[in-house]
Amino acid sequence: MSFQDGGWGASLVNHFRRTADVVLRGYSGYNTRRALGILNTEAFPAEPLAVTVFFGANDAALPDRSSSFSHVPIEEYEQNLRSIVSFFKKQWPKAIVILLSPPPISEAARILNPYGNNTSGLPERTNGAAGAYAQACLRVATELGVPSVDLWTKVQRVPDWETACLSDGLHLARAGNALVFAEVVEELKKHGCGPETLSSDDF
Repeated sequence: MSFQDGGWGASLVNHFRRTADVVLRGYSGYNTRRALGILNTEAFPAEPLAVTVFFGANDAALPDRSSSFSHVPIEEYEQNLRSIVSFFKKQWPKAIVILLSPPPISEAARILNPYGNNTSGLPERTNGAAGAYAQACLRVATELGVPSVDLWTKVQRVPDWETACLSDGLHLARAGNALVFAEVVEELKKHGCGPETLSSDDF
């Protein structure tokens, strides 16, 4: 979804046009456990300048609700993030690895847009759980010394964020995508990675 019109991935493609290739390696519905199962160097056409790691919304699905199959315990989530970052840093020590925390959840919208045949009247995700996983993500980033973006907090600073930034209480709407794009670009720029610093020889 990030590479659809208005998605933050599509915006990155446009931002880095003629200076770098932006490659999508994420899959809808994945959590950190599934990502580890497919992580290998063959997934990348060349040594990356930077990598964004954006997991947590699915890992944080409640274990006793309709999306329990996506749930990953928070301790395992942290360890999986460590393993993912370590993989990239071992393979490509110079690559910038940015951890993006899961965004907040609108529980009211999740009730109105239930997953599958959820007729319980209860959201399969909560904002409290998303916040706990966001903090876990930031802890791992601090521990490993890699940059991070606290999307859970930043999105909630937007007026009417539940409808402005989220399309169904979970997935990003256009304004939410614009926020993620701006934050990623800012982090990349801090670490010397922007269209103005790259030449056609860099990719």
